[in-house]
Amino acid sequence: MYFSSNIKFLRKRKGRTQDDVAFALNMKRSTLSGYENNVAKPGVGVLIAFSDYFKIAIDTLVKIDLAKLPESQLIQLERGYDVFIKGSNIRILATTVDSENEDNIELVNEKAKAGYTSGFADPEYIKILPTFKLPFLSKERKYRTFQISGDSMLPIPDKSWVTGEYIENWRYLKDGQPCIVITLDEGIVFKIVENKIEKDGTLKLHSLNKLYEPYEIDVKEVKEIWKFVNFISSEMPEPNTEKEDIAKEVRELRKDIKSIQMKLKI
Repeated sequence: MYFSSNIKFLRKRKGRTQDDVAFALNMKRSTLSGYENNVAKPGVGVLIAFSDYFKIAIDTLVKIDLAKLPESQLIQLERGYDVFIKGSNIRILATTVDSENEDNIELVNEKAKAGYTSGFADPEYIKILPTFKLPFLSKERKYRTFQISGDSMLPIPDKSWVTGEYIENWRYLKDGQPCIVITLDEGIVFKIVENKIEKDGTLKLHSLNKLYEPYEIDVKEVKEIWKFVNFISSEMPEPNTEKEDIAKEVRELRKDIKSIQMKLKI
């Protein structure tokens, strides 16, 4: 149980003294010290009081070693994205950090994709993934990079590396947002998301390539969602021939109109 170390960690993180917290919770400083040093055992009322004070669920205070979480996840908790408070089945993300306790960006290549769908929640599996940094991305958010395959998202080329930002609360996903979606049945897919969670508990997934029909998946099948941030590819994207054809037709039409106008003037 991590309650004692967590309340001490959170107090120091917020820059508060034992006197500050004890006063706010209407208890003696010696009592608070006992809880922090694991000398006194908290009852249900005490657990509720600390949960309300720090705005973090009791389950999280007791079960999760907060000091070992990367900064990005701590910030998410402090912003209210606590999975136990939300009553959601979205879990604490398995991740890796560097020597300065900052999040790495893990790489999930084509060969690792099959293993990722079953090992995504296993810290030991995530630990073996290669990592890198993109210095222009925010340190307060969590990112992961996936190698995509196929032509369903053209003009983004096959075998591109797509980086996504981890999404805690799926209800706030905007329609038209490109996302990497992980499910146990579908595996890892990169699609444009239409959010229908509030309406019927589903996500409708669209491809950029119109040859592929959109389809719906039950949100209960979804394990992770990563919002598109950027992509890296060694290939140039294919030209958008449809737009080019339209532009060409418009230019030809303008020439025809100009020719007609010249003839009318004669």
